[in-house]
Amino acid sequence: MSWAKRSVTAVLTAVVAASVAACTAEGNGADDAASCVYQVTYDGRTYQDVANAEFTVGSKLGAATKPPCDDTGGQDEEPATTETAYAVAGISPKVAIAVGDSPDNVQFVAVYSGNKLPPEVKELITSPW
Repeated sequence: MSWAKRSVTAVLTAVVAASVAACTAEGNGADDAASCVYQVTYDGRTYQDVANAEFTVGSKLGAATKPPCDDTGGQDEEPATTETAYAVAGISPKVAIAVGDSPDNVQFVAVYSGNKLPPEVKELITSPW
């Protein structure tokens, strides 16, 4: 085998080995949960996380359920959890709510129509810059 063919073979072997190692590393560890979309269900509707929204937490509504996260094909599935749902001032709970342990520690979530946010939710989003 020529020097050029040996070099190409060595490079390809290294690339394949690196790819296998990367795929194996992605399936293990605490970062798995981060790949699940943050969503909750409340009153028969599914809400997803909305970043960079400025809002005021309203009254307590009840329990919202965070479904189990199964991003590993059934291995180490996170169980469903329940958190408190709060109203968001000026927006119907049918559109958006805040979810968390207390009114001071909540995450803003909204119902998406396809991949679009309702206009009243868009108005609350601030630039991250």
